[in-house]
Amino acid sequence: MVSFLVFFFLIYGGAHAYALMRTALGLRLGWKGVLPLAALFLFMVFAPVIVHYLEKAGYQAPARALSFIGYTWMGIMFLFVSTSLAVDFYRVGLWVLGLLLRADLSRFEVPARLSVQVPLILAIIISVYGYFEALNIRVENLSVATSKLPPGLEKLRIVQVSDVHLGLIVRGKRLRLILEHVKNANPDILVSTGDLVDGEINRLPGIAEMLREINPRYGKYAVTGNHEYYAGLPRALEFTKKAGFTLLRGEAVSEGPINIAGVDDLTGRYYGEAGQDSEVKLLSSLPREKFTLFLKHRPMLEEASTGLFDLQLSGHSHKGQIFPFSLVTSMYYPTDAGRLELPEGAALYVSRGSGTWGPPIRFLAPPEVTIIEIIRKRK
Repeated sequence: MVSFLVFFFLIYGGAHAYALMRTALGLRLGWKGVLPLAALFLFMVFAPVIVHYLEKAGYQAPARALSFIGYTWMGIMFLFVSTSLAVDFYRVGLWVLGLLLRADLSRFEVPARLSVQVPLILAIIISVYGYFEALNIRVENLSVATSKLPPGLEKLRIVQVSDVHLGLIVRGKRLRLILEHVKNANPDILVSTGDLVDGEINRLPGIAEMLREINPRYGKYAVTGNHEYYAGLPRALEFTKKAGFTLLRGEAVSEGPINIAGVDDLTGRYYGEAGQDSEVKLLSSLPREKFTLFLKHRPMLEEASTGLFDLQLSGHSHKGQIFPFSLVTSMYYPTDAGRLELPEGAALYVSRGSGTWGPPIRFLAPPEVTIIEIIRKRK
């Protein structure tokens, strides 16, 4: 956790330092203009930490207000820095091209004031759009053909939610939108692939009961994500069970029509939760004549697990949540959203997530509820 905080402040603080420098130079601000702006930026860097302690101390109203302001600021800052960097790369490219061509290309340069104003306006416009995109939950459909369904069962419908991040920002209103899609799908099985909760969750009256209303005939299953640990694992587990989910923590069930296996997020290793068997050992213990559904928060693949499951469902990446961060997630994971075919007829499906983390904004990465239909393969 300490290393995460150090990394966070280095990156987030560095982004603010860059934004301050760009703004001061572009608008030609003197010290009287820079100092109050620097004070505001410094406060916003530490706003997430202030929110955490306000929330922990029970000051819900100020914590919620500051979280919305601070995390919306985070989204705007990310977009402003990204756009400003694009402008700077353009400037450098123009300068290099001028040297190579031995030509004066100054008429193509972006004026200093516009180099601040345009990124800021774009960041604000995209953030407003992104706020509404985050509320526009899509339904994604996935079909998987298999010969492993038991006799008499032609189709099995599984609904996946992931990365809901229930907490200060994502609460009853947003959860109700998500659950409307879940109920309309009428699932046989409901799964949550981690990060159901976010931050302090002991002040969410009625939220677990909303989830508990959904009772698929073959049950509800969940695995931990990294935020279950950040929220406090005992409380997160208690909430998830109260919501009616069976937690799979290095465990599997095979009494129903399919095998369902799940593992804890690897964040558990940093919290002293490293005593579980490997996923290979877990999956190897399951009957192969049954379809095996594997729940794992992060969309990572272990080579030794190939052939031991039929479908892995994951989340975590949010598809970057706000473009262009999706360029980073797409490079880091085998796939950061959608379906990836694997050897031996298996597949990995990665949800973009149903809620939001941090900024209540999504851009070119809309939230989703996923409907997976396991269909009997005709010979």
